[in-house]
Amino acid sequence: MAPHQWSNKDERQYEHVKDSSRKRGYPMRRTKEIAARTVNKQRREEGRTPNKRTEGTGNPNRPLEARSRQELLNRAAELGIKGRSRMRKEELAGAIRGK
Repeated sequence: MAPHQWSNKDERQYEHVKDSSRKRGYPMRRTKEIAARTVNKQRREEGRTPNKRTEGTGNPNRPLEARSRQELLNRAAELGIKGRSRMRKEELAGAIRGK
């Protein structure tokens, strides 16, 4: 469920978003993911995340070149791209396109 760093407000927001997504017909696994991402995004925007490198993977509607290197690095990690930590931003974008 929710990480232990979340406040009571974060927990309530998580449950609310999860219930709302569930009512829209999303599967349970997807509702939990949506709710957790929503809460974590809110925490990140408020500066309450301990790790500043948790930028997510960026807006999927933006081109890869418009995203930060950290966002590309996070996306490459999701895709399991080997050697990503040594890649430049342009190399990361190319490797992501190749997957």
